[in-house]
Amino acid sequence: MKKSIVITGGTGLIGSRICQMLDKSVYDIRIYSRKPKKAHDNIRYFKWDPLIGEIDLEGLKGCDHIISLAGAGIADKKWTDERKKLIIDSRVKGNNLLDESLAALDHHPASIVAGSAIGFYGNRGEERLNEFSPAGESEFLVDSTTAWEESISKLDKHTHQLTTIRIGIVLSTKGGALEKMMIPLRFGISGYFGDGEQYYAWIHLDDVCKMLIKGVEDKTWRGVYNGTAPEPLKLKDMARQIKNMMFPLAIAAPVPEFLLKIPMGEMTSMLVNSTRVIPEKAINEGFEFSFTDVKEAVMDLKQRNI
Repeated sequence: MKKSIVITGGTGLIGSRICQMLDKSVYDIRIYSRKPKKAHDNIRYFKWDPLIGEIDLEGLKGCDHIISLAGAGIADKKWTDERKKLIIDSRVKGNNLLDESLAALDHHPASIVAGSAIGFYGNRGEERLNEFSPAGESEFLVDSTTAWEESISKLDKHTHQLTTIRIGIVLSTKGGALEKMMIPLRFGISGYFGDGEQYYAWIHLDDVCKMLIKGVEDKTWRGVYNGTAPEPLKLKDMARQIKNMMFPLAIAAPVPEFLLKIPMGEMTSMLVNSTRVIPEKAINEGFEFSFTDVKEAVMDLKQRNI
């Protein structure tokens, strides 16, 4: 008999890839969306809108596992007060709605895996950060991620296995940081932000999906894990390696921080913060990363167009 897995945020970059990677002979997938699609293959869609507390409880009934990924895109729009409220509410209210719904159904899935973000650690320069490092000093990314994880913690009473993955900078040709870094490359420029000395804790799209699936399937996984490749890179080095793999003749050039602040405002912190995050727990527990070298990761993403 197949197991049922609920995914919130299942139509986003990571959620969509997880749906492709899950074994269709093992799982039936239930996706919560504000705009449900018609069922296809092993995927069914259920309507919800966390911002107004609306949910079709049929999607949760009897489910074996939950992956919580829902949330408005951090980098999609400028951080106005309204946008910042949406970023927080779409995450916190989503997990709160899961909490209330599971309580109403008196249902206890075998595992719940929730996405969080390395923004929790804030701007920490050269400091090597693991899962036991405290939150950074107060700023929007730190404060919003802290509120996000507080909402995740409410789900603990509904399962024996709650796992939180603090996701780093996800590399994919379909969205995220790599897609944006590739735009200036087409014009012969490899751009990096600020002085390029800040650490970027990156991860291949498939590896972060593998970690989330591991949280579902491995009964020993619980608590917080950093969803990053083993060795973060300084942005200048990362931009240079991507340039060498994709457009060798491009010129590496910095984008000064003051120029970023003109169109981006407070969101600039997301690009210039240094967050040297190590996935210590995953490494110590023998998790096998498919991509630990950013050049190999980028080449794979390019070849497979994912």
